[in-house]
Amino acid sequence: MLEDIIVTEKLTKVFNKTIKAVDQVDMGVRKGEIFGFLGPNGAGKTTTVNMLTTLLKPTSGKAIVSGFDVVKHPDEVRRRIGIVFQDSVLEDRYSGYENMMLHARLWGVKKEIAKERIKELLELVSLTARAKDLVRAYSGGMRRRLEIARGLVTRPEILFLDEPTLGLDPTTRFHIWDYIKLINKEQGVTVFLTTHYLDEAEHLCERLSIIDYGKIVTTGSPSELINSLGGDVVKITGEGDVGLAISAFKPENYIKNVIVKQDNGLELTIAESDKSLPKIIRKLEETGYNALSISLKKPSLDDVFIAYTGREIREEEASGSEGIKKHFVIKKLSRS
Repeated sequence: MLEDIIVTEKLTKVFNKTIKAVDQVDMGVRKGEIFGFLGPNGAGKTTTVNMLTTLLKPTSGKAIVSGFDVVKHPDEVRRRIGIVFQDSVLEDRYSGYENMMLHARLWGVKKEIAKERIKELLELVSLTARAKDLVRAYSGGMRRRLEIARGLVTRPEILFLDEPTLGLDPTTRFHIWDYIKLINKEQGVTVFLTTHYLDEAEHLCERLSIIDYGKIVTTGSPSELINSLGGDVVKITGEGDVGLAISAFKPENYIKNVIVKQDNGLELTIAESDKSLPKIIRKLEETGYNALSISLKKPSLDDVFIAYTGREIREEEASGSEGIKKHFVIKKLSRS
């Protein structure tokens, strides 16, 4: 069994004595894996990363990174990690090569060793031909690739990537994903990735935790989390009394979750969909709910996020806390 290279116990960060940004997070990240930290903006992802990388001191709790306590031995932790921040920290006035060399020298890498590593890493992220160009001439994707390469120049055991593809176009995002997987495979680097992109987490991460309001709500591989929903997802739009429809579903064990949408629609997670779907249609007819459209699909991480948090991550991103008001979730229907 793989050992955990990152371990947290009740890790907590409180700002201004009242704002609990991270709330008693227990987490274990295995050596050599790509681990995802999935959640909307403001969920506590970056605050957690800042504590794990010694940029913030925890209010309480404990974090061990590469065998060292982040509070007691911050210098030892820093020697073993690389960081790619959410916002670019590259120096526009310098070339790509110069940015890499400056970072290497600041971290104490000898010049001759740095030269070899920089050459290797620029080739890895396909920037050799642009190494002498000023960073101000780089596209967003090129900057991200350079920042990832720069984060590896110290040969870290763990690379922290905070929203690495934020704001990039789909094609560039796919390329960045390929580089992250390549780095993990060829360099043997453990990758801790924060993201609010569901497809990114599903594509890259061997395991992930969903964090919401500073708390981890579930952890597992993407397939484990999807299978935990216990069935397929049925989306229904229609007219009528949604409350009556929900009451009719309460005694039915094949219905695992019910979500009432703002548009008076329903979203159900059901077991044995081939047998259950006709029963659902009959139940709706009995209650007078007029189903205008019904669709069936396999669940995704989007459905996992909804089931555990009560809202869609896309709407949370678009509308902030107002996204909470858009859904009412019954995670386990009462049988009473």
